[in-house]
Amino acid sequence: MRNLRAVFNDALNSEIITCYPFRKYKIKNEATAKRSLSPADLITFRDYPCEEHQRQYLDAFMLTFYLIGINTIDLCNLEEIRNGRIEYRRAKTKKLYSIKVEPEAMAIIERYKGKGQLLDMLDRYTNYKDYAHRLNKNLQEIGELKRIGFGGKKIRKPLFPDITTYWARHTWATIAHKIGIPKDTISIALGHEFGCKTTGIYIDYDMEKVDEANRKVIDYINNFGK
Repeated sequence: MRNLRAVFNDALNSEIITCYPFRKYKIKNEATAKRSLSPADLITFRDYPCEEHQRQYLDAFMLTFYLIGINTIDLCNLEEIRNGRIEYRRAKTKKLYSIKVEPEAMAIIERYKGKGQLLDMLDRYTNYKDYAHRLNKNLQEIGELKRIGFGGKKIRKPLFPDITTYWARHTWATIAHKIGIPKDTISIALGHEFGCKTTGIYIDYDMEKVDEANRKVIDYINNFGK
């Protein structure tokens, strides 16, 4: 309905039509569907003995989680680690991010060093859209694999058939909230507005709180069930 309204708005602005069916029609806002893994599910996914060609995609998912839900386009375009941190301007919002690279993230980065960028995604794929498509497709196929007959048809039973890299961002936020990280710190970590925009201008955010929150989230997962 939002797409239809946009078409009518454009037609109205272009004076193609004079009637406007959305004049008294209100589109209800709906809460975003939850797209997060429980701590137990995240560990199952992280440690799953996936097929060899799927390992790079599973690593990319976990790296996204360790970097507080970084978007795939920004992950592909990272250039360097400076003073133990990655610093980048998010493609979607142009907001500046600075994230401490924890050892778990560094271990993955070391396995996939790139030539022009920090990571090698764009060395292997035409562009980030191509990579993002392949990444999500392979994540959704991770799970039990059976063959019918000798060299027969593959039958897959995915662990999480709807999973995408965006789940890593939701999962980080959900776990952070679960272990008592303040909502304001979670908002800062995710790059959301802190209170009203005017107030945000005057607040000098302490990134050490975000660093501590990320370490607590990772430690919680590492020690979960032990």
